[in-house]
Amino acid sequence: MTRLTDWLLGLHGLPVYGLVGLLVFAEDALFVGFVLPGETAAVLGGVAASRSHASLPVMLAVVVAAAIVGDTVGYEIGRHLGPRILRSRVLQKRNERIDAAREQLARRGGGAVFLGRFVAFFRATMPALAGTAGMRYPKFLAFNAAGGLIWGTAVVLLGYLAGNSYATLEKTFGRATALIVLAVVVIAVVIWRLRRRSARSGPRS
Repeated sequence: MTRLTDWLLGLHGLPVYGLVGLLVFAEDALFVGFVLPGETAAVLGGVAASRSHASLPVMLAVVVAAAIVGDTVGYEIGRHLGPRILRSRVLQKRNERIDAAREQLARRGGGAVFLGRFVAFFRATMPALAGTAGMRYPKFLAFNAAGGLIWGTAVVLLGYLAGNSYATLEKTFGRATALIVLAVVVIAVVIWRLRRRSARSGPRS
């Protein structure tokens, strides 16, 4: 993981766009998110932009497009190969979480596709589950595009804004410490989002 991070942050221009875009795409289309979350790649893409290794507007466009296209491929895979995928060894080990994702999809419909973009496991599985469940593609695309746009923009900007702090920490304390601090920032933002969402969807009188 550290080697991949160091390598990505050492790239410039087209290679960094290509790698970040591929990882974000593959998370949803090929379930690579179980190994390396696309969110990590997108944050590092923002850090790369802050170091002038990439253009921020281009990085934003790459991440948003990769998120939307990756979800679409995941949806099509679920629509055509859903039962076979759900019987795969990787997903059978996560039956409880798959059931939770299905429950969210049944209860919220397109809203589950949108909200799933902000939770790592759901981000990797919700598109395929939507395809398996037979959700109409125009509806899926609308919620998928909205989620991809907001998520991609927020996560890349998080990395970009953290970039200067990352560089200062790396210079003062070393790369390991800088990566730890960056990871803590990302985790804190994700926890905040989850708590806020839970508070909004709590019991109503």
